[in-house]
Amino acid sequence: MPTISIITAAYAPSAEYLSETISSVDQQEMPDGWALEWIVQEDGDSPVLADSFKGIPYVKYAANGRQLGIPGTRNLALDRATGGLLRVLDSDDVLLPGALASLIPHFVDSAIHWAVGQADDLMTDGRRVQWDPLIPVGLVRAGAVNDYAIANGGNWPIHCAGLAARTDSIRAVGGWAGTPNDEDIVMFAALSEMCDGWNDEAVTWLYRQHPAQVTRTGAWREHSEIGRRIALRRIHAVRALGLNFGVDVLPSLGAVSGADVVVDRAIKDRGDSDYL
Repeated sequence: MPTISIITAAYAPSAEYLSETISSVDQQEMPDGWALEWIVQEDGDSPVLADSFKGIPYVKYAANGRQLGIPGTRNLALDRATGGLLRVLDSDDVLLPGALASLIPHFVDSAIHWAVGQADDLMTDGRRVQWDPLIPVGLVRAGAVNDYAIANGGNWPIHCAGLAARTDSIRAVGGWAGTPNDEDIVMFAALSEMCDGWNDEAVTWLYRQHPAQVTRTGAWREHSEIGRRIALRRIHAVRALGLNFGVDVLPSLGAVSGADVVVDRAIKDRGDSDYL
């Protein structure tokens, strides 16, 4: 059965709205023949969120046991994903009814590697603020979103917090980048440069605006230009090398490459006895 994996990097100090996020996932109705798994990876030295997911059969929870940050936490979640598709979901955002079902059909076309629906901002007083799409809805050719970013000072027209994509495609570009911030943009810059995607006209999720957002911190804003500059440099590197994804070698939506990989002890991991 094909599966879509929701990827959530959770962190207790910023999980004030987690119950609403859980409720929004629970209300999703899957297309016939599709299954849902929710890969929740909690960051931090003292994980406390496991009980929030008790009794939810499709949740696969794990904790880092130490502070790794968003990129490392998302990549640990990615390692555990078994679905042919994935959908990013932050622990303070909200999926609207039909959010997953509306994007899945776009991936029947083997040329489509990513898709995203529109988002309204969800304000602290409950208001929803709408935004017009920055690029045309429908098919987005490889490189088109990056053309926009280059022309607009390193500002992307796609909100990566609502991204759905082929799991193999995300893994092929190395998952989320290990940058101080904007790890999703750096990843998406490579992904969208090498393959086509789809910009769905439907509003499928709510992006919550609140004072505790990571993106509002001074540290995040201090490194904002760095992250976006890294993404722009990555675009130019991909273009210079002529990299792209083929469309004739994709597995079915129900399959994930490398699901049965086996890892043995690292050869470099030698103890004292190995030298005696």
